Amino acid sequence: MEFLKDLGRFLMERKKFWLAPIILVLILLGVLIVIGGGSAAAPFIYTLF
Repeated sequence: MEFLKDLGRFLMERKKFWLAPIILVLILLGVLIVIGGGSAAAPFIYTLF
């Protein structure tokens, strides 16, 4: 969690707001992979890709 706080501070200080959507999409894809790996919803998640 500390990493995300540091990343947020970096984005605010350096005015790199264009990185926020990229990071958000990468985090969401990571969450989908982790959830879809061992759940019953895996076949439904894999059809999205």
